[in-house]
Amino acid sequence: MHALLHPWTLGFMQRALLELLLVGIVGGVLGCWIVLYELSYSAESLAHSLFPGLVIAALAGFPLVLGGAVGVLTAAVAIALASRVPGIERDTAVAIVVTTLFGLGVLLALSPSSPPGVQSLLFGDLLGVSASDLVTAAALTTASLLGLAFMHRRLLVVGFDRRTARPLGARPWLADLSLLALVAAATLIAVRGLGNLLVAAVLVAPAATAQLLTRRLLRMMALAIAVAALCSIGGLYLSYYASTAGGASVAGLLVVAYLSVRVMRRQV
Repeated sequence: MHALLHPWTLGFMQRALLELLLVGIVGGVLGCWIVLYELSYSAESLAHSLFPGLVIAALAGFPLVLGGAVGVLTAAVAIALASRVPGIERDTAVAIVVTTLFGLGVLLALSPSSPPGVQSLLFGDLLGVSASDLVTAAALTTASLLGLAFMHRRLLVVGFDRRTARPLGARPWLADLSLLALVAAATLIAVRGLGNLLVAAVLVAPAATAQLLTRRLLRMMALAIAVAALCSIGGLYLSYYASTAGGASVAGLLVVAYLSVRVMRRQV
């Protein structure tokens, strides 16, 4: 009992768990839409493309929300301009812009002149989450869940049949744009604890695991949140007792959970 309960008597472990639960709730619900809309690659690309905006905001002392917004707009404009170049397909333009922006962010974050702590935007600092980080994460989580609730019917219509969505009052491009905007918000929630590199794991893995177990949307969302929560607790135990990186431990367990469920389904 001491081994089970002792880690949660420490303030940094409590804050880390709260951060992960907030990320898990948003990632579980939003991730289901990402998986159903087949936007996993787009979600990862968007998370990476706004990274230089986050780094510049951190260096300049601006809110990360502002940096993330600027990063998303910059990526969107750059992709639009690159797509207009003759001979460059849209997928190629996305790959060029995302890798360029992400590389720029890494150079800024790992520069010797960068102050300590900026590197955590890349790799995360789960055990260094502060109370103010939790307040920001809670606010963004609430806003994201309200946005998902508001868009629920439209997302259902578009997800069911994109061709007949417009006569029913839903616009596919608006649904896709809304999901990507919520992915940007989820990235801002998760970046402090997990870092930009591991955000995609929390957004995709729990929902992908839940999709293997059920096809009902609400049940899928509930299972995704449960998978995220259990892997978060397990990852923190692993980090505490094995002295491994917290974010990497959680992401690793999420991958193990997905592979385990997939193997069991094949054997049934």
